[in-house]
Amino acid sequence: MVSGILAEAKTFPLTSSPSNPAASGKVDVKKDKNGNTEVMIKTEHMAKPGMLTPPASKYVIWFQERDQDPANQGELKVEKSLKAEFKTTTHLQNFDVFVTAESDPLTKIPAGQTVLRTKVQEVD
Repeated sequence: MVSGILAEAKTFPLTSSPSNPAASGKVDVKKDKNGNTEVMIKTEHMAKPGMLTPPASKYVIWFQERDQDPANQGELKVEKSLKAEFKTTTHLQNFDVFVTAESDPLTKIPAGQTVLRTKVQEVD
């Protein structure tokens, strides 16, 4: 018998900003067998970035630990249904997750407006 039960997933709702008020979503997190945090982001009703004011070309996901600079996790690709999903793994345990509308998806610093945000608090 294998011991090492994975933790139950925790869900954190994403809060939308006035620039994209219909947007909604959630962040599901759980520990993997190595103690890292598996992160699944699901969104709905995301306006195409070019429809925002000011217009942008892409949505970018950021993770930020307290007192640290935000780190670009990659592009959140919105489908024609206005839904998007993004999955990744991180060593972070307690961190902010936010989505910005950017002109450059490879940017190192968030410059565009924040459209969704939540705080992940993972408890061992």
